[in-house]
Amino acid sequence: MDPVRFYSDIIKRNMDKPEKVNKLINFGLAAAYYYVNFFKDKRSPKSLHYLNKYCIKSIKDSLKNPQNSAWVNLFSPCEFLIAMDIKPLFIEAYSSFMSGFFIEDYLIDTAESRGISNTLCSYHKTFIGANELNILRKPEFMITTSMICDANMPTFRYLSRKYGVPLYIIDIPYKYSEEALIYVKNQLLEMVKRLEEVFKRKLDIDKLREVVKIENKTRTVMKEYLDYLKEKTLLTSMTFEMYMLFASHVFIGSREILSFYQMLIDDIKRAPERRGKSIFFVHLLPMFEKNFKDNFNFNNNFHIAGSDINYDFLGEIDEKDPFKGIAEKLILTSFNGEINRKVTRIRELIEKVKPDGIIQFCHLGCKQSIGGTFIIKNLASEMGIPFLYLDGDCVDKRNNQEGQNRTRLEAFLEML
Repeated sequence: MDPVRFYSDIIKRNMDKPEKVNKLINFGLAAAYYYVNFFKDKRSPKSLHYLNKYCIKSIKDSLKNPQNSAWVNLFSPCEFLIAMDIKPLFIEAYSSFMSGFFIEDYLIDTAESRGISNTLCSYHKTFIGANELNILRKPEFMITTSMICDANMPTFRYLSRKYGVPLYIIDIPYKYSEEALIYVKNQLLEMVKRLEEVFKRKLDIDKLREVVKIENKTRTVMKEYLDYLKEKTLLTSMTFEMYMLFASHVFIGSREILSFYQMLIDDIKRAPERRGKSIFFVHLLPMFEKNFKDNFNFNNNFHIAGSDINYDFLGEIDEKDPFKGIAEKLILTSFNGEINRKVTRIRELIEKVKPDGIIQFCHLGCKQSIGGTFIIKNLASEMGIPFLYLDGDCVDKRNNQEGQNRTRLEAFLEML
């Protein structure tokens, strides 16, 4: 019997006992952490093994110490949390781990049975379902932004009211201007004051500058890694590519993430010359979908050449005025504003990486992704690169048509 499925059944049988479920989840994460520590997957290079441990530990530590944690979304400015030694828990990662435990269906059904719309993103429904069942212990603070996902604000507002936990929503203008920059900077200054009041500690501006300095170094290494992708093949998996979101967003600015990217550079330098066909992904990767796992996980014939969401901002943050620099980053991310900004970034990445094909997996509930599909398809056509889009769900496995996905994906790969 699959031990994960067996453990999942134990959790589901105890859903009416939230404290026990919380302990089971924490124990499962601890067991996973120690397993990857002592039993390295021989297929994964040193850097990805390090990232695997780091991601599991970050979730485990945030859940274990809710009194020193803040709930965030993927695009929240976590540099301030890192500088203040506050543990961020980003809800998309938590929901992915619950899908890894095979309990996302129960949590989603719970959320919908309590009145949550079935069209809401499954990342959010899974997280809300865990809260409806009182599995999660409340944090001290919550942060989200107005950009990218229209589910962020209602989800966080609902949870903030449910628990009576302070929430700060950062309103990000679509267009870049000096006025927009000042507007976002002032919000960040106000948010930090709220953090200082709640956690009863002061932000050390020099420590924030150090976080930004490390982030800039990290992004320099990220861009170096991109340069190697057009000529080298570093075999990876759907899961590891999604784990990169920990590194490119929520925890960027930490020394551990800088170390990860430095290891990644060493690994790709040692990797063989490019072989097989490389696929560039737009937006998210369906890491639990069987057809994708079979075709892309550590596969010499078809390998992952990255995804645009991990390279949404490639600029440098002002280290002297980190509030202004981070405000600029939030406004200029390729996932904010008009679709043209995202298309321009995808074009830049395609020209650099030179993949053999592009796949966009349209995650159900993610309207900005689905809405831009045909514009990105036209870009791929203009650049002479085969393009495939598939609809499905990155969290709720019930929403994936395995047979249809297999037919279309295999036809696309055969064409390549």
